[in-house]
Amino acid sequence: MPEALLFTKPQYNTWIELIYNQNEVDILKYAQSIIDKGYPPGVLMIDDNWQEYYGTWEFSPRRFKDPKKMIEKLHEMGFKVMLWVCPFVSADTEVFRHLEKEKMLLLDADKTQDVLWANTKNKAAIFRWWNGASACLDLSNPKTQGWFEEKLNYLMDEYGVDGFKFDAGDAGFYTNDIVSYAPNTNPNDHTTYFAKLGLKFPLNEYRASWKMAGLPLAQRLRDKLHTWDDLEKLVPDLMSQSIMGYAYTCPDMIGGGEHQSFENSTTIDEELVVRSAQVHALMPMMQFSVAPWRVLSEENNQLCLEAALLHTKMGNLFLDLAKEASKTGEPIVKPMSLTYPDSGYEMVKDQFMLGDDILVTPVVRKGERKRKVVLPKGKWRDEKNKTFRGGQSIEIEVPLNRLPYFTKVQK
Repeated sequence: MPEALLFTKPQYNTWIELIYNQNEVDILKYAQSIIDKGYPPGVLMIDDNWQEYYGTWEFSPRRFKDPKKMIEKLHEMGFKVMLWVCPFVSADTEVFRHLEKEKMLLLDADKTQDVLWANTKNKAAIFRWWNGASACLDLSNPKTQGWFEEKLNYLMDEYGVDGFKFDAGDAGFYTNDIVSYAPNTNPNDHTTYFAKLGLKFPLNEYRASWKMAGLPLAQRLRDKLHTWDDLEKLVPDLMSQSIMGYAYTCPDMIGGGEHQSFENSTTIDEELVVRSAQVHALMPMMQFSVAPWRVLSEENNQLCLEAALLHTKMGNLFLDLAKEASKTGEPIVKPMSLTYPDSGYEMVKDQFMLGDDILVTPVVRKGERKRKVVLPKGKWRDEKNKTFRGGQSIEIEVPLNRLPYFTKVQK
């Protein structure tokens, strides 16, 4: 299974706070704010642009004075540190020219250059992705796999990095006409080659996977916007992913992972951020990026803190369920219909089972202060220690400071 800390404590990603200005001073400042505001330290993910170029996996000397010392400080504060990486390579860099010469890049269908002054015999394919146009590692080539793994191991050995966020790698970035070391390789295969790298690093996170069900990868849901429509998708998306065999699931960043949503403070929906934190709290992993104490009122930040502390309190349960999943493949998050088949629960999309004995019923709609809860047969106790007879639907009060969940106490 993946690293235990991914389940037992909240995760913190520097993306929304720093965007492309990942730097030593502000990373340490963000980490210190987490501690100062009472949030439990966990995994800290340093996101895109800590490096100088894509493919040049070394801390930018312009933005990191002493990265080794920085990571030592983060460790002393109680964090484990992950770095963002991707399979892309910035063109016309020293690393690009080396990889092209060694035939470790994916090639264009037109394999050779058609200009007399070309310095290389191989024509690297250029891919359009969210950060522009780049070449791409040919990970069907064992030599390339070894090169990338060596770079990642260097970061761990030299600086004390604990793991990696493997971003991009989506099949949609690849085309069927690119030329790779392994013949007859299709776009999904390239996604799998990239995903397999994570098996060597227990502290990992993935954006995209293919045929990796049952394996120890932390699989994050695709990016969610800062909208109520996207908040409603968290529960059904996580249940779907679990049923597909990806038990080690993480929702997208709390409040959404689209940085433009947080650039104008007047467009931030505080209620949405709070409810998002509550949904995350009782999922196998929860990940902050925008700092709640920066964008929310003191009262609403306190509600996010309570969600983080609840997740930490339930950490051993998440860990036990993850261990069980590693042995049996049993999902951690389950649709009600999996635990209670033939009960007519197939279309319940705003509740989920955590294991077999906890029913989580978060609020995912704006302004909702009452909600219907479908209770399966048996006797249930809510988080306020009030008991209910199952086999019925009930209506409960759900003020903003409440995350309702029910524990089965009797069959």
